[in-house]
Amino acid sequence: MYETEVNGRAESVDQIPVAIRQRFDDLAARVTTRTVLPWGEHCTECVWPTCYTTCDLYSPRTDGKCRRFVDGMVRLDAPQAANGYLLKISFKQWGKLWTPGNVHLVPKSDARSLEQRDRRVGQTLYQIAMPAPAKRFAMWRRYDYKKKRAQSRRGSAGSPQFFVAECYNPNASAIGLSLTMRPDDPSHPVPFQTLLTAAPGYSRFVVPMADIERALDVHAPFSIELIPNNVPDGTTLYFGMLDFAAGTGLAAAAATSAPGRNGSAADANGAATSAATSAATTAATSAANGEAKADGKTKVKTYKCIVWDLDNTMWDGILVEDGPAALKLKPGITEIIQQLDQRGILHSVASKNDAPEALKVLEQFGIREYFLYPEISWGPKSEAIKRIAQQLNIGIDSMLFVDDSDFELAQVGDGCPEVRTLNATAYRSLLTIPETQVPVTAEASERRKLYQTESVRQTVAGRFGDDYLSFLRDCHLEAHLRPLTPDNVQRVHELTQRTNQMNFSGNRYDRALLERIIATPYLDTYVLDCRDRFGDYGVVGFCIVDSREPRITDLAFSCRVQSKRVEHALLSFILRRYREPAVRDVFANYRKTPRNAPSGRVFEDVGFEAAGETEAGSSLLFPATREVPDDGIIEVMYHPETASPAGSHPG
Repeated sequence: MYETEVNGRAESVDQIPVAIRQRFDDLAARVTTRTVLPWGEHCTECVWPTCYTTCDLYSPRTDGKCRRFVDGMVRLDAPQAANGYLLKISFKQWGKLWTPGNVHLVPKSDARSLEQRDRRVGQTLYQIAMPAPAKRFAMWRRYDYKKKRAQSRRGSAGSPQFFVAECYNPNASAIGLSLTMRPDDPSHPVPFQTLLTAAPGYSRFVVPMADIERALDVHAPFSIELIPNNVPDGTTLYFGMLDFAAGTGLAAAAATSAPGRNGSAADANGAATSAATSAATTAATSAANGEAKADGKTKVKTYKCIVWDLDNTMWDGILVEDGPAALKLKPGITEIIQQLDQRGILHSVASKNDAPEALKVLEQFGIREYFLYPEISWGPKSEAIKRIAQQLNIGIDSMLFVDDSDFELAQVGDGCPEVRTLNATAYRSLLTIPETQVPVTAEASERRKLYQTESVRQTVAGRFGDDYLSFLRDCHLEAHLRPLTPDNVQRVHELTQRTNQMNFSGNRYDRALLERIIATPYLDTYVLDCRDRFGDYGVVGFCIVDSREPRITDLAFSCRVQSKRVEHALLSFILRRYREPAVRDVFANYRKTPRNAPSGRVFEDVGFEAAGETEAGSSLLFPATREVPDDGIIEVMYHPETASPAGSHPG
């Protein structure tokens, strides 16, 4: 569901390649129950209603709220898709998708009826002629009703298995989408966060509820936001389903997927981006669905993971009997593993051995990096394979087990009848059998690395409970500082126009004044961009220091990094920088307002104290004798001679 009451534009679905549309249609058959979340157009820096009068970027919609998508939410009717339509969204700076969260499931037929009813009501409001104030009021009441309904506690048709997100990226480069589910209760600050990487083409992200619920109480009020990372104005994406869901086929949907950087299941872009390349489209789509043609007519299910025994399979000899020095890899096995890896076929190990010793041997042979989630113990190999499938989030019927022992092959066949098996004597056939004939693509060759980069799903918050500082340390936050230059002045201008809650001077600079600041020799400027393993936030901070005193005259941050202690790290950096080589006091201007007061506590946290009042507000002092704090959460890197990275955009 979306804001139908303020988005009346519709376009033809024919602008999307047929192969891509088929991928959207495929999901509908897998879903049995789902939520109907009321997604809306929002701003990452929204401080309604103040920004409507203070922000140069404010562009009113019909209801008076700010237009953050170029053409709004454009509907493309797609009757076979899960929603019955797709949404085309061209993002402006600061634009994001937002919705109140709930896990209230309804049968998919009821969900379709709710979507259709909402469109009828919304379009009536959009098209009806009435005085503008009355129309705005009616639109507000309509969306407010949808939000309250989403937040109400109602009976549910079961529990969701996954949060599912579909996206078609028509651009040439992959786009990171930061997915955040945030509790409304401020006493529980740890959100669920994950980074969804939308490769060019179609992507389906299937995030297990077990991951989400380790960090978030989904039965308490929460909100969800989806923010594209660091993209230029006008970047277009197409969205299908964005809901919690359950279904008999959703596990299979996850099984056809590879993880993004976050570790959540993301479809491996099986659909080609151009209908003109029909042969490539067919091959790529079949590969991503786990299918390959054996003879041009018959389709066989391709392997997604090969699980290897070690003794007398991977190498000649038995580790516990012969010792590491006597072992030799089977001829050609390294090349086989490497070529299959390039095709996107994963590898793991199920071996009865001493784990540390066996892994050490794999290291010595130079092939340890190819094996994901190795299961090396003295238990049944069928159970080991089940655990590997669970950790890889793939279907067990897409796995092949290779072993030299007829007993072990039979045990796996009995314990996991869906798993196909191969006697190790035939290992050389692995490069030529139909089940491994999949195209080599850039995405496929990176698949193993994606698992390794984020092998533990980005639900790390759940491990920390309320230990928020430990959670932040595990996010691996980086802050990069650069001077204000003509290259980044527009981004800083936008930031100073938008931010209120974390603008500590209250100043809003036009571009001409910022350019004069660049030319003023005693004003040192710092433009902050920030990233962590959940996404690249772009330009999120700006600071001016009058080096003569020294005094922090301006300090502003994007709300996207609020509560991440980025402001603490920047202040500590400034204090260290201006107390050297001579130890001296450092001052700061702070114009306190109701909006910035909560964030303004950062000055007290760091160690500033009141030093009087000036025309610029309160004058704060950090004494020369006081130790500069450093909590070790964020690494701050200063690049004095470089401009912002190419394509850097504000968070």
